[in-house]
Amino acid sequence: MNYTVTARCAAGRRAHGHASLLAALDQAMSLVAAGLTEVTVIDGDGRARTPGALYQALFGPRPAGPALKAA
Repeated sequence: MNYTVTARCAAGRRAHGHASLLAALDQAMSLVAAGLTEVTVIDGDGRARTPGALYQALFGPRPAGPALKAA
């Protein structure tokens, strides 16, 4: 299946194609970290998800860890 990552930047909208879901998710997370907005991963069936929603669908919510103590 093919995946398209889209994002809004100062110059307009960017789109990048990927053959792998994990590659698409990796790029989407990188674009969010770089400050781009409206980042979306669209699959071959036309379903669009945010990187966070896609991550949770694949790997589930992050488990609650022990609270960090200040030294």
